[in-house]
Formats: sequence, structure tokens, C-alpha cells
Amino acid sequence: MVPPSSRDSAAGAGWTCREPGTYTSLMPSQARSLSWINPATLWRARNDVLARWFGDPTDDERARWVREQSARGAPPDFAIERDDPGSFSFMVLGDTGEGDASQYAVVPGFERIAEGTRFAIIASDVIYPTGSINDYPDNFFRPYQGYDAPIYAVPGNHDWYDGLGGFMRVFCGAPPLSPDGRPKTFSAAWWRRLFWKEPEVADEERLAAAEALRAAPEQRAVQPGPYWVMDAGPLRLIGIDTGILGGIDADQGAWLRRVSQGPKPKILITGKPLYVDDAHHPGPIAGGGTVDEIVRDPACNYVAAIGGDIHNYQRYPVRVGDRVIQYIVSGGGGAFMHATHTIPRVSVGGVTEDEFRCYPLRGDCLSFYSMLYGGRFRLRRLFELTEDEAAAVIERRLGIPPHRDISRAAVTWRSRVVASLLGVPSRPHRRSRLRLPVRRIYQRFLSPVSDWNRPPLFKSFLRLDVTPERLRIRCFAATGCREHELDPPLEDELIIDLGR
Repeated sequence: MVPPSSRDSAAGAGWTCREPGTYTSLMPSQARSLSWINPATLWRARNDVLARWFGDPTDDERARWVREQSARGAPPDFAIERDDPGSFSFMVLGDTGEGDASQYAVVPGFERIAEGTRFAIIASDVIYPTGSINDYPDNFFRPYQGYDAPIYAVPGNHDWYDGLGGFMRVFCGAPPLSPDGRPKTFSAAWWRRLFWKEPEVADEERLAAAEALRAAPEQRAVQPGPYWVMDAGPLRLIGIDTGILGGIDADQGAWLRRVSQGPKPKILITGKPLYVDDAHHPGPIAGGGTVDEIVRDPACNYVAAIGGDIHNYQRYPVRVGDRVIQYIVSGGGGAFMHATHTIPRVSVGGVTEDEFRCYPLRGDCLSFYSMLYGGRFRLRRLFELTEDEAAAVIERRLGIPPHRDISRAAVTWRSRVVASLLGVPSRPHRRSRLRLPVRRIYQRFLSPVSDWNRPPLFKSFLRLDVTPERLRIRCFAATGCREHELDPPLEDELIIDLGR
């Protein structure tokens, strides 16, 4: 029997959660919620701002890592060698590494659904806030110690805030880079270097103890670099490194064009999604062209592109000629939740609202944010909307019928004001102008408001089942409720024909 999802009932969304799950027993005793308004955290994450102000050094640093890996004997084209059969399964989850309840709540359901899978892939931001090697024990090794298969990854912007040193050591077995030359005095690079956060020195004793948690032979995996290609049964998986700002360098672009050729069905794994929040972000390649041009090329035969970075689930089935490419956002693996209720009625890339899928549903997300702001501002009677009230105002403003019965919920003046303040578009394709920060400013400075660490948590992950004829992709929810740990709700499912 399939458990109810958020599309079926409030219980399926976790609103009637009777008891938090067992994930609390998995957490380290000293686990703390990540706070982005803590000055120390903001200072540690300063490289994002410096890269935008004084130029992004990611391409140059990535080139150094790639050269070093090639010199150490990385295989041609950075290929990961595997012997997967024609039929197998694997997992994908993104933006995992906060190290608090919102990450650990995903673990029990992930392990349950991952039974029998051959590997997992983390798409973006393995470690928050700065990718430090010293955050890997509690934010990677401890939560996934029970997953008895290899874990591969592509880095996100947060993994680059520490120069990618932690990522390269854990996933590639690479030693730190040696210091490079000094930039010209008073140049943009000089100012950037003056304030740039350097990689942290590893706590070797603590790291060794953590590595022992995933030391079984079946768990071990060494990938050749921050980007890679993997032939897995009838599929080719290609992971790219989008750095801090979302583009890829010219050498990686040439590599991507090369490994993407041929009729074998392919999935792109990227740190930045190509379609998200009703917008197209094709992914620039230094020197010309875009990532999405390659994905759309019929000669490359991509069937899906899966990206992290945005902390929820979205799916856009985009028609490209006589094909449909599934563009998926899978960033709900453990970090604070980005809003879905701010997404206008979808029309990007020819995708209709009826074809679009997201989790959490817009109404559940609006209700969630209303409770967050109501609690923080101590204005619960003004701000808080029930899930039915939120779904009703979403229907009124966006013309999106609710998935659950809300016959007793009325749209009131208060609910309309709250919806406007929290960013629900005032018209089907127009974003609200009068609103509290729920996206960029919110993400950068006020994310602790949404770092909710009790059910419902609205996290998610993917299971992909492969045969020579078809690919089945399912999105499962992690609500944090005990009743959903053994049977995580199924929020989306699609079948892709690989036999064309």
C-alpha cells in the first residue's frame, strides 16, 4: 500500500505528525542549528560576496585541481569505472550538509528507500556553510554511515568557499593545493586575496575517526575530479562542477561536449539547475555556448538534467523537437527550505502548470512560511495561515486548484495580505512587489527563519530505477514524522522510455 502524499492529505504532508522520527537519535550530541545571521558564519562564507565583487577565481582554481589530478594518474576524460548490470537503481539527493535536524531527518527514509541501490550521488553543497574539511565528520560521514554503497558528488557553491579542499580530499583523495603566485598590488585579485577565506587545516585525528564510519569495502569510492563521467549499465551519467557563480570553464566545456557525444541515454548532474522557479538558466560556458545547448542537442541524447542549489523539488518536462527532456531540481536533501509559493503559474519552456510538479506544494509552503514569520515576529494571529487557508489563497491568486479538499477554507482580507507579504505572485505571471524577504536576501541573511527543525520538514530525495528499456524516477518526501520513516510519501513519479 502506497502511503498518502501531500497531494492526498494533510497527514501525507506531515501536518498531523503524531511523533518526531528516530532521526534525533542519529544526531551528534553537540549538534547545533546552522545560523546565517551569526557574524562568524557570515564571515566564513564571505568568499561568495568577494567572488561577485572582485572576480571569481573558481575557473583558475579548478584548472589547478584538474592538472594535479591528471598528474596523479586520473583516468582519461575523468571517467568513473563501474560494472553495473543492465538493470539497477541509484539515489540522488542535493544540498545535504547542514549537520542539524533538517539533514538527519532525511536519513531514515533515505536508507529505507535506498535498499538495494548500487550508489548515491549528492548534487551540490555537500557541506555547509563553507565546505570545510572539519565539517565532514558530522555533515557527511556520520549521517550516511548506514548507507552500504559508494557516494559520489558534484560540488556546489558552498563547497567552493573553502577552495574545494575538503571536497577534493574526501571524494578524490587529493592533498591540498600549494599556494599560487601573488596578484598585482591593488588589482581586483589583490583585494580579493586580501580578504579571501583560506582552506582550514584538517583535524586529522577527528577526520580519521569519521572516515572509519564509512570504511567498508562496499562503501568506498574515489572519483577522479570535481567533474566526471560514469557509464552505469545502459545510462551515462555526467557530473559537472558549476563553481560559485554557476558557469563552467572552457576546458570543462570542451570535455562536456566530448563526453556527451553518442546515442547512449544520458543524465546530467549539476550544481545549478537549468530550469528553476519558472525561469531558464542555460549555464554559460567560458568562451561561448551553454550547458543547455549540449543537453538539447539530439546527438547527445540527454533524457534528464538534475540540479541542486535550490532547496526544494521541481520538475519541468520540456519538449525539445520530438523529445521531452526532464529538468529536475533536487535540492531538498537537508538544508533549509527555499519557497515554492513564490513560483508564478508556470509557463517557461512551453511547460504548463498542469505538467509542472513541485514539493512542497505551494499552499503547504505558504502555510509553513506564515508560521515561521508569525513565530519570529510574535504575530501569530496575524501571520499564521492553516494549510487549507494557504491553498485557498494560492488558488485565488494563481488560479491553481488545490490538490486536497479545502471546501471550508475562505479567502479573507488577512490571508490576502499575508500572501502578498510572503511573496505570492499577485497575478498568474507577476511576482508580488510588496513582500518580506523570502528568496535572495532571505537566503543570504535570514535563512535561520526557515531553518525549521521539527516536523513537517518538507525534505526530499530521488530514487532512479534503470532497465535497458526505461528509467523510473521517483521523488520521496522526508517529513520528519515517525510514521513516514518506514514508508516515505511518494510525491512524484515519471517513466522515461530509453528504447527510442
